[in-house]
Amino acid sequence: MSRIGKQPVVIPAGVTISVTANNLVTVKGPKGELNESIDRDITIEIKDGEALVSRPTDQIRHRAMHGLYRSLLSNMVKGVTDGYKKELELVGVGYKAASTGNLLDLSLGYSHNILIEIPSELKVTTTTEKGQNPKVFLEGIDKQLIGQVAAKLRSLRKPEPYKGKGVKYAGEILRRKAGKAAGK
Repeated sequence: MSRIGKQPVVIPAGVTISVTANNLVTVKGPKGELNESIDRDITIEIKDGEALVSRPTDQIRHRAMHGLYRSLLSNMVKGVTDGYKKELELVGVGYKAASTGNLLDLSLGYSHNILIEIPSELKVTTTTEKGQNPKVFLEGIDKQLIGQVAAKLRSLRKPEPYKGKGVKYAGEILRRKAGKAAGK
């Protein structure tokens, strides 16, 4: 049995989980509401403040989905209670970030600024302090959406291995390469 899948998901106070007949799981909490469609073979049972995910057989397909849907359910519960936050850092001379509402304006060394519209489910903020690299903060309740948007922002200018310039996650360790060897 899946080690992840057999662990129950603890439902904190103020969070409700409901499963409809067409296998749509809805998690409501203090920060919002999330929906996820699950496979028809996987069942979710709610009792005693816990949600248990179970599978009908030991087929490879069922075993693969067992842990997946338990993790998705756990991420949804954590999202509606605490929320998720990602931080990106812009490393490079002249790199800038500014946000107005959900419109992010990035200056990443190209001939033009890049304007990106962040989904309305997320909140974006930017900071620029003297002596520090500009930072972009993404906050929201959907872990998958935050990761997707953060990856998209990072792909606009990936960190290069020689000087480390580019958009990177805060705390990300970059593998650096040595430059050219000095001549004789």
